[in-house]
Amino acid sequence: MERTIGNPISWLTKALGLTGAHLSASVDQLGSDTERSAPEALVLDMSDITAALSAGWQDFIACRSDAMAIVFLYPLIGLALVVFGFSADLFPLIFPVVMGFALIGPVAAVGLYEMSARREAGFKPRWADAFAVLRSPAFLSVLMLGLYLAGLFVLWMVFAIGIFNRTLGPEAPASLMAFATAALTTTPGWIMIVVGSTVGAAFAVVALAVSLVSFPLLLDRHTGLPVAVATSLKVVRKNPVVCLTWGAMVGTLLFLGAVPMFAGLIVVIPLLGHATWHLYRRAVG
Repeated sequence: MERTIGNPISWLTKALGLTGAHLSASVDQLGSDTERSAPEALVLDMSDITAALSAGWQDFIACRSDAMAIVFLYPLIGLALVVFGFSADLFPLIFPVVMGFALIGPVAAVGLYEMSARREAGFKPRWADAFAVLRSPAFLSVLMLGLYLAGLFVLWMVFAIGIFNRTLGPEAPASLMAFATAALTTTPGWIMIVVGSTVGAAFAVVALAVSLVSFPLLLDRHTGLPVAVATSLKVVRKNPVVCLTWGAMVGTLLFLGAVPMFAGLIVVIPLLGHATWHLYRRAVG
């Protein structure tokens, strides 16, 4: 049959129809669960962390150019935040911002889960696969969970400002060197470091418990958001030592990746993103 150029109005109507159907499916997924009960949480041990990292590294090697192009934006964002901190005399917030990457990291890695899933299924991952979540029925659920983690990040920043104001503040430090000296050589500075690290760790544990397997589960099985979060909490309760070890390792790697002006995140974020997918596959039955 001869193909002709379509009417622009009919094309627009069809596109709007597909978009409406997609949004309708996303809304259905957000409030109701495809699976009535949470999937089984399996028992993990330390070898599962090693295996997940190894498989994540293999995925990183296989899709390195794609993954690095996708996450290149995140170091730039981090660098911009540091520049803002210097220009606005917000030196006390630089370290909390670096720690905050552990809270929002799962959102940054959503596209990497899709790439690992396609590679696991035997397909050759493509750059466009990272944006498949935009067409997924789980899109709104992923968005809502991402907004929750973003809110957790903002709340952490509020706490960080409050801790600084009660210890070394509220006056802004004269320079970065003056702030570092006060933080490392004075009693209020030590109190700020200990209290800030403890509170930050508490925020990280909450984010870990809620999001450890939630994002991969939403994308993989299209469960509703309540089931995904409940399953993640169940995995953490069943494997507290392994999950806390994973969280500590993630936080350490993100910190080390952020030290060289956030450039290390170009490698750390895709590696952890791919590894998280494989840890999910080992954690959920």
